[in-house]
Amino acid sequence: MGADVDSDPQRGPLDGFRVVDLSTGIAGAYCTKLLVDGGAEVVKVEPPEGDPLRRWSASGADTGGDGALFSYLACSKHSVVADPAESSDIAFVEDLLASADAVVWSRGSALAEHPDVAPVAIHRRHPGLIVTAITPFGLDGPWTDRPATEFTLQAWSGGIVGLGRGAPDRAPVYVGGQVGEYLAGAYASAATLAVRLRGVGELIDLSMLETQILGLTYYPVTYHQMLGRPWRDARKLTVPGIARAKDGLVDIGCGTAQQWFDLCAMTGHDEWIDEDSPLSITEQANEKAKELYAWVAEQTVDEIRDLASAFRIPNAPVANGETVATLDHYVERGSFVTNPRDGFTQPGPPYRLNPPVLRTPQPAPRLGEHTETYRRNSIPGRQAGGLAAGNPVSAQPTGAQLPFEGLRVLDLTTFWAGPSCTHILALLGAEVIHVESARRPDGTRLIAGIPATEQQWWERSPIFSGLNTNKKGLTLDLHTPRGRELLNRLIETADVVAENFTPRVLDHLGLDFAAVQALRPDAIMLRMPGFGLDGPWRDNPAFAYVIEAAAGISWLTGYPDRNPNEPYSVGDPNAGIHALNGLLLALEHRRRTGQGVLVEAAMVDAALNVAAEQVIEYSAYGALLGRSGNRGPTAAPQNLYLSDGIDEFGRPDIWVAIAVATDAQWDALCAAIGAADWASDPALATQAGRRAAHDEIDERLERWCGQRSADDIVEILWTAGVPVAKVMQPHRQTELPQLTHRGFFEEVAHPVNPPAPHSSLPFRLSAGPQRFHRHPAPLLGEHTEELLAELGLTADDIARLAADKVIGHTV
Repeated sequence: MGADVDSDPQRGPLDGFRVVDLSTGIAGAYCTKLLVDGGAEVVKVEPPEGDPLRRWSASGADTGGDGALFSYLACSKHSVVADPAESSDIAFVEDLLASADAVVWSRGSALAEHPDVAPVAIHRRHPGLIVTAITPFGLDGPWTDRPATEFTLQAWSGGIVGLGRGAPDRAPVYVGGQVGEYLAGAYASAATLAVRLRGVGELIDLSMLETQILGLTYYPVTYHQMLGRPWRDARKLTVPGIARAKDGLVDIGCGTAQQWFDLCAMTGHDEWIDEDSPLSITEQANEKAKELYAWVAEQTVDEIRDLASAFRIPNAPVANGETVATLDHYVERGSFVTNPRDGFTQPGPPYRLNPPVLRTPQPAPRLGEHTETYRRNSIPGRQAGGLAAGNPVSAQPTGAQLPFEGLRVLDLTTFWAGPSCTHILALLGAEVIHVESARRPDGTRLIAGIPATEQQWWERSPIFSGLNTNKKGLTLDLHTPRGRELLNRLIETADVVAENFTPRVLDHLGLDFAAVQALRPDAIMLRMPGFGLDGPWRDNPAFAYVIEAAAGISWLTGYPDRNPNEPYSVGDPNAGIHALNGLLLALEHRRRTGQGVLVEAAMVDAALNVAAEQVIEYSAYGALLGRSGNRGPTAAPQNLYLSDGIDEFGRPDIWVAIAVATDAQWDALCAAIGAADWASDPALATQAGRRAAHDEIDERLERWCGQRSADDIVEILWTAGVPVAKVMQPHRQTELPQLTHRGFFEEVAHPVNPPAPHSSLPFRLSAGPQRFHRHPAPLLGEHTEELLAELGLTADDIARLAADKVIGHTV
């Protein structure tokens, strides 16, 4: 991680990094958007008809040419056209590839499907090129050619059942919008930049199914294997969750026992507080649901939020495409900007860097706008200052070195969002020191429901285990002067300091970016507050559900005749992967300039970006997107259908997801189920016609599915070419043969817990590693003595710290 000092610190972190974009749709476009915002030159290569995204509108609006979502995702990019039927155009693409540092590829166009433009073929011809392939299931394996959509991938991932989202009297619901596409794009960008640091040309094989597992479920396999029970065995509404106040919807959360006690006090029911109750806080809240909802209904949203903030209870307004850009916090922070070409409102970047400057968005290109420029200029070779110049690339792996080897990270994060970011660093070679306090350990140690009477109960959490393999464990009580002094000495040794507290916590400790720089001028400080470092909501506690509500993700999740459902799963891991992208840009800037960088990666800014389509559709077309249960804008029919069978909990609750995204898939569905009348009906020959007849189509598919097992339905329809999936219980993910083929789960031994499978990363790197998990999650303070000895402390010094409870190994 040595510095290659640049005389111009104002250059973008990725200035000179050329990326050829051969993708279609949202995932690849979002990947290259993150890269172009960081300063890369992105050349989007399109077939003569253009990327289908140019014609897309979730509301069905007449785009009049390029759609608004395309205009947002393509800001600052260049567009060239190449006809796959013309050999001269394929030669043109080959010249572009020869000049590039990286290429991003996905299926979906005749150009991408040309055999010379397949990712494996590109990697073989250009071994020094970073080739990032984004596919539903991966480039090989038993499912590699199977059709899929965002909706069916959510079903396979277990994300539709997720954390017990929804009410038991209806089908479970998917997370609305197209969050899986954005998650895949964010992972693809981070993987591309990680490989850039390694300096080896290689093939990155990213699976969208695996990104959804990491983004929509909460380590369910590890949880089930370690504790012998699933996280949730039934759908339950979160109470209070999203509730209707006098003047709108508000989200109120209870993530901890203290928050439940505070909620009781806030609503005037101190008598409900029972610290010895045998019921969980979720069960206690459900018992009092009627009274809680009645209380909420008598207050305004602002009154509830003011009270909840005073009590330190997580809360947020439930935003949508019409209201989100007007909320005071976003207005004060400048969270939204104007599209430079078409004038609609779009989110700003998902992170903020200081000192490097992210690129100010430039107008999206018209189709083929830059074709002649690139042809005329004969496509110069690798740019001075690009990958080859700034971080030499090799066509062959340089050995076992991992992308982040040699990087030391001081990890002050807790719960999910922050540790999910630092975990990727640890899996890819960084030395990550996870700092906890024996008095107040990482919150994920405490949420497994292990009785405190069990020996070492704080070591038994599957969630902590899933998030913290390969890390070292250090305890320090930062509320003591000696603890803060030792933290400062550790900062002097660290390349990165990461934290995800509310700003007031670090204000109290006096640990801001200036303080870190005074200790180590070239350190990068990654701050991940829920709502940012400024603005009226800066000190509000932030859990995934309030972030999802405040960004608009919740608004699209659920049934139109009921309150929205909290996804309860997207906000944290989405924040983690976006924070990693911001950190990678900071590392690029430090490599060039030797400067330290402040990265502000607010959870809500990341969420606003993956929910961008709502505000874009409303500001561009006046269309307010809403909830539609399991139907969606990308396919018709699209829904969940109950199959014939009893689930593992003894209920008739086994569902299949079907999503017909093309007319050809409709024809295949008709043939597979013997619906000749549908096949011959011209009214159903188009998606618009099928959408109009959705109720009637659903009724017939419900009858057909209700007479068959889920496995039979999948076999019949998938073999015919129809996107279909079983709605998996998330703890059954290991049963998917595609994941087995790719080795997504790795068995991890542990000194206290039985060996258990742990999810890894959603991409495979051709230069390795073959295995990501090298060490189990650390025991509380496991490496404290070792790390303090490195600072020069003696055994007597360390014993005194233990006696004074500055360090410790037990809760």
